[in-house]
Amino acid sequence: MHSVNSANIPSPVNTPRHVAIIMDGNGRWAKQRHMPRTVGHAKGAAGVRDLVKACADQGVGYLTLFAFSTENWQRPSDEVSTLMGLFVQYLEKEMKAMQAEGVRLQVLGDISAFPHELQQRIEVAQNATVHNHTITLNVAANYGGRWDIVQAVQRWALANPGASAQHLTEQDLAQHLSTAGMPEVDLLIRTGGESRISNFLLWQVAYAELYFTDVLWPDFDTQQLARALAWFANRERRFGTVPT
Repeated sequence: MHSVNSANIPSPVNTPRHVAIIMDGNGRWAKQRHMPRTVGHAKGAAGVRDLVKACADQGVGYLTLFAFSTENWQRPSDEVSTLMGLFVQYLEKEMKAMQAEGVRLQVLGDISAFPHELQQRIEVAQNATVHNHTITLNVAANYGGRWDIVQAVQRWALANPGASAQHLTEQDLAQHLSTAGMPEVDLLIRTGGESRISNFLLWQVAYAELYFTDVLWPDFDTQQLARALAWFANRERRFGTVPT
C-alpha cells in the first residue's frame, strides 16, 4: 500500500486530469459487519457523489469508475440484479445534483446486455448532461479493457473499409476507444488491498501512476482521496525519459 505523510490536497498544477478508480471491497466490507454483500454495494454507491464533487473542486476533469466488468456477470444472480438496481437508483437520484454541479455523465461499455429500462435511463442521463463541463463522470459498466481495444479495431475497420491494418496508428485507434477525446489516465486508484488492474482501461493506463490502498471502497472517502492526490503530486512522471 502506498502511504503519504500528509493528506493535503495538491495544488492544481499537480492535479491529475484523469483519475480512474477500481472500486473494490464492497463485499468484504459487508462481510466484516455480518451483512449481505448487497449492503456493501449500496454503501459504496452512496459515497460517489462526494468523491465526484471533491474531484471537481480540485480541478480533475475526468473521473472514471469501474462499476461492472464484463466478468461480473459470473457473480450470483441476486448480486447482479442488485447492481443493476443500484445503477437505476443512482441515475434517478443523482440527476439533479449532476446538473447543479456541472457533471457530464458517460457510460463506457456494452450496455446492450442491460435491461431495457436501464438502457433508456442511461441514454436519458447522458443526453441531459451532455453540455455540462465541470467534470466528466465515466461509469464503466459491462466494460473490459480487452473488449475496448477489440471494439476500437472493429470501429476503425468499419470507418476505413478496405484499408490495411498496416496503416493503423496508435492515434487512429485511440479515436475509436470508448474514451475517445479524453486525456489518458494519470492516476489509477484501486481500493480493497489488491494490486492488479483487472482488465480495466488497459490502453488508457499505459503511463498512469498506480495507487493501491487497503481501504475498502465503502470507507474510501474524500480524505482518502486527498491522500491519493497528495501521493500523486509527489510523483516524478517521466514517460520513458530520464530524470531531469
